[in-house]
Amino acid sequence: MFKKILVPLDGSEIAARVLPMAAGLAKCVNAKVTLLHVCYSGVGAFAGEGSPATIRAEEAQEQKFCETFLAKAGQDLRIQGVDAEWICNDGVPARQIIAFAQNNDYDLIVMGTHGAGEVAWYMGGVADKVATHATVPVLLMRTLEFKPPLMKEIYSQVPGENFPK
Repeated sequence: MFKKILVPLDGSEIAARVLPMAAGLAKCVNAKVTLLHVCYSGVGAFAGEGSPATIRAEEAQEQKFCETFLAKAGQDLRIQGVDAEWICNDGVPARQIIAFAQNNDYDLIVMGTHGAGEVAWYMGGVADKVATHATVPVLLMRTLEFKPPLMKEIYSQVPGENFPK
């Protein structure tokens, strides 16, 4: 069913929480996993007042960070018996993820979403853009732990008497 799985990562621990599920899925269907990070230098209005030398140094630092964390994540997948590779690209993240998956014949994109709430509805997150515009199936995994609100009874309890910690 799935032979090539693309897992975009942004370098955060939250995004990396999809890796165990992606690894498990890849092992079940004997698929190859590609970890992808898109370095976005923000060329244009977002680049700010930095000099060309500062911008180049920032891009080099981002590239080194990308290579370091993707290599570690990829090696961890290989230790688990998953056929894995990793790639760092430049560009606008959502566009690059969609184009990379389409141009390289991926069967599935697995990525995390943190459920940014109202801000995501207004601004649109990378996961939302990928899910709505990708030409291949997208599996989104909520990566933040849900913590239900406390009940009113808890607020009226005296600390130390069955009070949750």
